[in-house]
Amino acid sequence: MITKQALINQTESANGHQPIHAHRRTFIGGALGALLASPGRMLAEDTDAPSNPFIVLLKGVYQPVPAGQGPASNLGLTTVNLSSGSFSKTQIYAVFGISDSNNDDNHEGKAIGTFYVGAGHRAYDLPGGAIAMRFLPAPAGAPPGFNGFVPFPDGTGGTFLEGTFELTILEATGIYQAFAGGHNHMVDRLHQLANGSRDEFCFCNISQYQFP
Repeated sequence: MITKQALINQTESANGHQPIHAHRRTFIGGALGALLASPGRMLAEDTDAPSNPFIVLLKGVYQPVPAGQGPASNLGLTTVNLSSGSFSKTQIYAVFGISDSNNDDNHEGKAIGTFYVGAGHRAYDLPGGAIAMRFLPAPAGAPPGFNGFVPFPDGTGGTFLEGTFELTILEATGIYQAFAGGHNHMVDRLHQLANGSRDEFCFCNISQYQFP
């Protein structure tokens, strides 16, 4: 019986080429696969690194985080205690400069992380790491809405709370480490619903720059 390999060797000999041994085929195939895969890996690494700045949207109704039920290992953060019972959470969506910001799934409403708020601090659980922040004090003579809310009735028994906020980044892990000591400028429209729940809609411009 003539094997498949024998037919291959015969064909190659007829064409004036030496037979290629199995281990050489494996090496060439592996090398070709590595070359084809390398651009994809490089692109993924570039995509994973956030730009400076990057922008995310906090969106959704806040849910309480019961005491002792915060995220595993506290997201690796040391300046906040997300299991203290004083935090609430909602979802994070990519807008600009962060992994998956151009993914079609996110245009369809796919969250990329979780936002925690409580005890004067904020924490972001993001793809590839986490960030902890605290509010900066409002400067003397700051107008209404600067590091504070201005209320507007929503016409249905609730209230829209609008304002901008400045935060300093206390620590950052993973691919966000370079943002430690940086700044977050928040533009917030928090909806205090008539039933007492809070529906967030807040853009966060997170940068490595310090606030002047």
